[in-house]
Amino acid sequence: MPEILIGFAVDLVVKRQDSFIASLGFTSVESQISILAICTFFIWAFESLFQYLYSIAWRNLAQSLEHEIRIDAYSHVQNLNIKWFENQKTGNVTAILNDDINQLERFLDNGANDIIQIIVSTVTIGAVFFYISPTIAAVAVLPVPIILFVASFFQKNLEPRYLSVRNAAGSLSSTIFNNLLGIMTIKSFTSEKLETQRISQLSKEYQLANKNAIKLSSAFVPVVRMGVLSGFLGTMVLGGFMAFSGAIAVGSFSVLLFLTQRFLWPFTRLGEIIDLFARSMASTKRIMDLIHTPIEIKDSKNSITLDSLSDDIIFENVSFGYNDDLVFDNLSFRISSNSLIGIVGKTGVGKTTLIKLLLRLYDLQTGSINIGKNNINDITLKSLRENIALVSQETFLFDGTISDNISYPNLDAKFKDIKSVSKLSQCDEFIDRFPLGYDTIIGERGQRLSVGQKQRISIARAIIKDPSILIFDEATSSVDNKTENLIQKSLKEISKNRTTIAIAHRLSTIRNADQILVLDDGKIIESGTHDELVAFNGNYKNLWDLQTGKIERS
Repeated sequence: MPEILIGFAVDLVVKRQDSFIASLGFTSVESQISILAICTFFIWAFESLFQYLYSIAWRNLAQSLEHEIRIDAYSHVQNLNIKWFENQKTGNVTAILNDDINQLERFLDNGANDIIQIIVSTVTIGAVFFYISPTIAAVAVLPVPIILFVASFFQKNLEPRYLSVRNAAGSLSSTIFNNLLGIMTIKSFTSEKLETQRISQLSKEYQLANKNAIKLSSAFVPVVRMGVLSGFLGTMVLGGFMAFSGAIAVGSFSVLLFLTQRFLWPFTRLGEIIDLFARSMASTKRIMDLIHTPIEIKDSKNSITLDSLSDDIIFENVSFGYNDDLVFDNLSFRISSNSLIGIVGKTGVGKTTLIKLLLRLYDLQTGSINIGKNNINDITLKSLRENIALVSQETFLFDGTISDNISYPNLDAKFKDIKSVSKLSQCDEFIDRFPLGYDTIIGERGQRLSVGQKQRISIARAIIKDPSILIFDEATSSVDNKTENLIQKSLKEISKNRTTIAIAHRLSTIRNADQILVLDDGKIIESGTHDELVAFNGNYKNLWDLQTGKIERS
């Protein structure tokens, strides 16, 4: 509209009482100028208002889509099996959920709207051109197919280059993330220089990938500019001759001249749009690859929900291995309900793997695991895992208060219950030494606590869950002997009315277990109480003698 208003103004100055505005009933020059000024004011005012409104609506749309895609992707990632996580770089997954989705949001925020504006302006301005002069319109429109062909060429060639950029960004992000997690190791080995060189190399690869993409994307605008120039020159030359000959009015020539630039110049923005689009498509591919990763371990259509898992746990002819490395071959044993069971064996025999199979973090290759009459594959994952609490040897705590970490994920737990489980897990003695007590912020991954303190909090977190099955996986490996002795005494209370499985290298922890299973070479080679196994004088007896100092370690 501003270009058309300029044409009306030129027409008014040239023709005066014979102008187009005069034909609308405004005969005097003063009235024509007044109505032109009023129209100009309202057109600019409404343009500003609508730009404000569309900016709010469009940006909110982009933000909403970004939020929904991120939540969908994150929810999907949480449901993927442990094997997938073991083959991924955490920093790369983080880069997809953050940087790649942000890149998509930037295109939705600006580029997508620009495409709509270019289409609308091309159609409407083209209609004005053909209304005034079909001949000049044909000349002005001639560069458009060429510009679109060039845009298509650039888009096809930019997308793989930006995919390389996003992959390089993922590798860089992953390495930085891992280095920050392992900063203590880096410092203790004085390998700061080595890691700086490693980051520098990855950053250089990211820089070179960007340069490769920028080299191509930067060429687009100059090429399109020449197309705009050819259309503008054609309109100016042909329209000038037609205006001199009287074929079109001077005002119409002015409108066409100004509209040519308005018509073609937005195509130069295609360079930025294509750049944003190519970046977003590379990011979208990474996002969609993540979202389309199949969930291998999931509920079946006939899965049942159970309130408790208080029956015997039966491993029957279980075979399982990682890739070609077989861990168990036809393993069978039974764990009686409401009993305390110890599992021992040398490192790497599969003690922790048993727990992963019970939690269905992995599915069996053959055989079955039953709790009572129910195969764990027929129990919903939610109800299975809600009824099992795991105290892992790899303790993970959240950045928050001690109270929040103990009650996780039930943040509405009663304080008296938190205090009770803290006493059972021997947390209370060190918590009371903090000035803020249970409201003490422990930092990211609980870094303000010692390893032993973190382990005791994880025990309290498991107990407050009040599960049917409680699992300790080397849960006392990082506590001192005095604390271990106190926890050992608490085990009787902790294990009351539930099945408790304790994996331990320290045999003193499970000395009072109802049954101890000795695992070796994928099989249960010995089972019984501590006294029975010592009397049996087998593998367990050798381990016990080693730990009590009766025989020397070789």
